[in-house]
Amino acid sequence: MSERDLFANFARMRREMDEMLGGAWGRSAYISRRASGFSPNVDVYYCSNPERAIVKCDLSGIDPSTVGIEVSGRQVTVVGKRPVQETEGRVYQQVEIPTGPFRRIVELQVDVDPERAEASYEDGVLCIDLPLKDESEVSRRVPVQRPGDRG
Repeated sequence: MSERDLFANFARMRREMDEMLGGAWGRSAYISRRASGFSPNVDVYYCSNPERAIVKCDLSGIDPSTVGIEVSGRQVTVVGKRPVQETEGRVYQQVEIPTGPFRRIVELQVDVDPERAEASYEDGVLCIDLPLKDESEVSRRVPVQRPGDRG
């Protein structure tokens, strides 16, 4: 075995060891993450004029028509799958781009209006625009009735 062959997979093994041992005593976290696919990176920020939350999700290599988005309360869920690339006839030095199914849940700090949410996909980045819920829609005054008022 040549010296080059001996170290060809070293970077991959080091990354996998870091994942396995890096978290909160990582082995169980490593196993559950691998069993359930991967978790794409996201950015979340807030804008004014109009007030809204923006969630950007790194989904390079994923067909946007296969992505599902659900907004419920202060939670945004993005689901999909990155297909496994053809490997026949290839000898990889490194494999860092995760494949398989994903489900990413993002907790927001504000209430948003799911009916007015919009999503776009450009250059591998999914952008979800979530207008904030109007405060007048969030609460309503409830009058107190006296026993004689019902009728």
